[in-house]
Amino acid sequence: MTAPTILLVEDDPPLRTLTARALQEHGYTVRPAATGAEMWIAFDNGPVDLVLLDIMLPGTNGIDLCREIRRKSDVPIIFISAKGSEADRVLGLELGADDYLAKPFGTRELIARVRAVLRRGGLERGPSEPREREAHFDGWVVSFPRRELKSPSGALVELTGAEFDLLASFLSHPGRVIARERLIELSRTRLGDSSDRSVDVLVSRLRRKLSAAGQPAPITTVRGIGYMLNTEVERA
Repeated sequence: MTAPTILLVEDDPPLRTLTARALQEHGYTVRPAATGAEMWIAFDNGPVDLVLLDIMLPGTNGIDLCREIRRKSDVPIIFISAKGSEADRVLGLELGADDYLAKPFGTRELIARVRAVLRRGGLERGPSEPREREAHFDGWVVSFPRRELKSPSGALVELTGAEFDLLASFLSHPGRVIARERLIELSRTRLGDSSDRSVDVLVSRLRRKLSAAGQPAPITTVRGIGYMLNTEVERA
């Protein structure tokens, strides 16, 4: 298996060099970029398995770049930023990022988070290709490549990145109770430790959107444990 390719977007030259060196020493191929323009050039140079994206960049910032990437690709993204508050982390994850690494960070934490995201993404598939193309349940249609949800009437339902990842986790385990902590891991949303209520908020929002079509959302609460998708799922 070829080494995973990581696109590192960081405008600080010393930090970019140190981070690239640390990744290379652990067996990764690194494509460095200092700006959004350089990032798109790096994308054109071949497949990318993961993007390490700084938020504070000259020109187009990392938040806007994340939005643009998500319109075109499901490649895993880890934000790196000096802003480490919970609000900043949740914003990044809401936009579709897979993890958030606050500066300053050590090599061990960097490599651990990169490995975790790549493991969750699954390198047995292409860097931007899902395992299945579509899933169908109760008249709903989910497109994994486009990260879209269509209602039984055919209307496009807008989901945040975190909401889509949560739905994808339920669709992968229909009829099975999933603990809240496991949902954090499966949905790739690192929203805090096991006491964090972010998963409950996400489930509530997802339920609200799934019930907008006039029928109850098929997500059941299992008191004291977690949640379950209580419906049949067909994959294509």
